Amino acid sequence: MLRFTKMEGLGNDYIYLNNFAEQVPEERLPSLAIAVSDRHFGVGSDGLIAILPPTADGHDFRFRMFNADGSEGEMCGNGIRCFARYCYDRGLTSKTSFKVQTLAGTIIPELRLDQSSRVVGVRVDMGEPRLRRSEIPMVGPGEEQVVNEPFTVDGRTYQITCVSMGNPHVVIDVDDVNAVDLERVGPQIERHPAFPQRINAHFVQVISPTELKMRTWERGSGITLACGTGASAVLVASHLTGRAERSALIHLPGGDLTIEWDRATGHIFMTGPATYVCDGVFLKPY
Repeated sequence: MLRFTKMEGLGNDYIYLNNFAEQVPEERLPSLAIAVSDRHFGVGSDGLIAILPPTADGHDFRFRMFNADGSEGEMCGNGIRCFARYCYDRGLTSKTSFKVQTLAGTIIPELRLDQSSRVVGVRVDMGEPRLRRSEIPMVGPGEEQVVNEPFTVDGRTYQITCVSMGNPHVVIDVDDVNAVDLERVGPQIERHPAFPQRINAHFVQVISPTELKMRTWERGSGITLACGTGASAVLVASHLTGRAERSALIHLPGGDLTIEWDRATGHIFMTGPATYVCDGVFLKPY
């Protein structure tokens, strides 16, 4: 019997496990992710996010996230917003800004409160984007960047830009994101030999230099309604190719995010919602 909370950020939904209380052995988290994520035989989600004690000095919490197939991801932008709200609302911290240890490095969320001290949104310092091939990772000369480079898949050549936000992203410019057969081409890009650790694929349509529209095929989960690290990568890629300013409103199928690339620090800041769905008890073996 396992207590859980389901939350979503723009429809990107995860099962949250407070492992301060539940104390699930960490080696069992991948199988738990598969069990709870199943939308017919489980709870249904894009994956599992565990709230854990930090193992690195100077951090308040540790974040681990697992996709629906049990594979571990380095970070999740929508997930970290919900993670932060959970920690504050459930009394794990009284801080409105704190340091979270992730596989993508230190992430610092900042809670936005109303006059009644209720969380109305979360702004997250996502850190600096990484652009070298070796940091994505992508095959080829490690020190080079992949910016507006031709890339052929499924018999079609696209222009791509690759960005790591601690996890790997490929951004593909198209005239109409709704015309993309994402279910067909997404898996081919994710598992393309050019990306040895697989990759998150995002198709982006520029509406204006401060407004973009995107759709996502997420590594290990498939089509998702939103991806916060992906939206961050989309802003970076679109700016590098001269299609966007350093701040833009990003339209995702599940809703909107505001993404800023701060000139002074080089850090990406993401602002968006974090919403509860339900609390429950998971009764099935995993």
